[in-house]
Amino acid sequence: MPDFDFTQRFLFDDTDVRGELADLRGSYAEVLAKHPYPEPVAQLLGELLAAAALLVGTLKFDGLLVLQARSSGAVPLLMVECSSEREVRGIARYHAEQIPTGAGLRELMPEGLLTLTVDPAQGQRYQGIVELQGDSLADCLSGYFASSEQLPTRFWLNADGRRARGFLLQQLPGERLKDAEARAASWEHLVTLADTLTAEELLGLDNETLLHRLYHQEAVRLFEPLPLRFHCSCSRERSANALSSLGHADAEQLLSERSGLVVVDCQFCNQRYEFDATDIAQLFAGGGSEEPSTTRH
Repeated sequence: MPDFDFTQRFLFDDTDVRGELADLRGSYAEVLAKHPYPEPVAQLLGELLAAAALLVGTLKFDGLLVLQARSSGAVPLLMVECSSEREVRGIARYHAEQIPTGAGLRELMPEGLLTLTVDPAQGQRYQGIVELQGDSLADCLSGYFASSEQLPTRFWLNADGRRARGFLLQQLPGERLKDAEARAASWEHLVTLADTLTAEELLGLDNETLLHRLYHQEAVRLFEPLPLRFHCSCSRERSANALSSLGHADAEQLLSERSGLVVVDCQFCNQRYEFDATDIAQLFAGGGSEEPSTTRH
């Protein structure tokens, strides 16, 4: 078992199906350490983190993958980002008084929508939206791929506040099996076996043991793990750019309203960036976003 968070790809030698496993502990703990999430919210956020880690492995791009679930319920927002550098961060918004113990997706996020956004460093931004239907985020994501005319893809996701795990199967274009009926039967067989996987097994077993438990009669190749880590992309420079976009007059007005100190908080990691009158003047004088002195604050 690697001592870092990772995804690990596997491939069936005799059929046109690939798979991916995600295992997040350290990055999941980092996300949960930033906010005091109730257990049901922490579980949903962990599942979405695992899903993003799985999905970024299916895409060949430089940029950012964003999964965002919104609803009218006790959890109005779940949001996870995973970059092509395999850096993840996530956040949830919730109404604590509306969250009963053991509540699931249906109770917490009624009338919800799930949005998948691929924002490449170069090229066109892509966004797909699907209703939050089903008993779990895994059901919703599987339904998204079923409705978007992409390669058939199924998800299995679990999280318990300590470990977030994801399992993915994806049918590939026909190379080994050309017959449509044979391809469909093979896919159904592998999915049916994966459906026997329990939450306890997904959260408790290492990848080799898990794959042997499911597919000991299949020829499966397991590739080297690829690391993941928590990283927040906020910075003083980005916060300064946001202030700069307001314009000088509005920034000065904001400074006046905030008693001479504008504070920009990162929702993801709770980092605070402070800008006083000297900082604002420097920013609009073209001096950049660095603090003029390291001893002022």
